[in-house]
Amino acid sequence: MSGITQSTALWYASRATGVVCLVLFTAVVLLGVLVNRQGRLPGLPRFAVTGLHRSLSLIAVVFLVIHVVTAIADSYVSIRLAAAIIPFTSSYESLQIGLGAIALDLIAALIVTSLLRTRMGFRSWRLVHWAAYLCWPVAVLHGLGTGTDTPTTWVLVLTVCCVLVIAALTLWRLTRAWP
Repeated sequence: MSGITQSTALWYASRATGVVCLVLFTAVVLLGVLVNRQGRLPGLPRFAVTGLHRSLSLIAVVFLVIHVVTAIADSYVSIRLAAAIIPFTSSYESLQIGLGAIALDLIAALIVTSLLRTRMGFRSWRLVHWAAYLCWPVAVLHGLGTGTDTPTTWVLVLTVCCVLVIAALTLWRLTRAWP
């Protein structure tokens, strides 16, 4: 009978936090797409929407940190810290880990500029914040390529649902903004 060892616990933690990150970052992007130029959703005051977006973002980043740390600490495959930060330097699944590194770097840029938002111009902040629209699909591709649970029906259905929701909302937002 085989039990859960430290290595398998890290592997399970990395997989689970990756799935949780998918759901949380989808919710964060969903809020970003839904919010109109006035920063409001119908029926909710601006501070509530902004607070929800920030809180979900913070929770998602916590799970992302756990995901990266457990993937690096897991001895089953060798992923170094540098490979998690510098794209395409991993000896294991170079392309897929590289996509994860790109997503991580973009999220780091979003965090830094959000913390410095009051010290930088709104246009500069917004330009960097638009990186979220690139970060999310890159992270999804990372998960599809490296996720050992991706072929599992429920993970695949969850991923497809997340992609369809964001695609539909993005299309809706673009058609509303079209002159």
